[in-house]
Amino acid sequence: MKFRRLAVLATIILTLSLTAPALRAAADQLEEIVRGQSKARQDEKVKELKANEQIEILKRDQQASQAQQQLDQIRRQPADPPAGQKPQAGQTQQQLDQLRNDQQLQRLQTDQQINRIQRETDPLRQQQQINDLQRQQQIRTLQEQLQRNQTQQDLDRLRQQQNSR
Repeated sequence: MKFRRLAVLATIILTLSLTAPALRAAADQLEEIVRGQSKARQDEKVKELKANEQIEILKRDQQASQAQQQLDQIRRQPADPPAGQKPQAGQTQQQLDQLRNDQQLQRLQTDQQINRIQRETDPLRQQQQINDLQRQQQIRTLQEQLQRNQTQQDLDRLRQQQNSR
């Protein structure tokens, strides 16, 4: 009986010792696959961030161009503007120029952040950086929307002054 238990125990130990390397190799392969999938998802998120940023850039550029066209149209109207209108038009032009400069600077900073994220080797840190960048982009989009709305209100006010003459 003792001999039989020892034989079964020896068989189990022998089987485990023979299958352990294969189990370790399978676990390593599984871990590598999971890492690869995680990396692929993060790369996809970075691509999505870039695409969203490009869409936002195009929207901002289009809105800035429309505002510039409106301002140019106001300036082309009769040469006798009321006393306060020229300074307002100049101020609105400065706002537009500042908005364009801010947008260009933000594009460069976003590109730098994306490059940093892509170089990050720690997947958890990379994911955290992606999430931070997404939050920053949302905040920036809202801030820029406020600026555009203010500039549009200034243009509308100038247009009303122009039309009321």
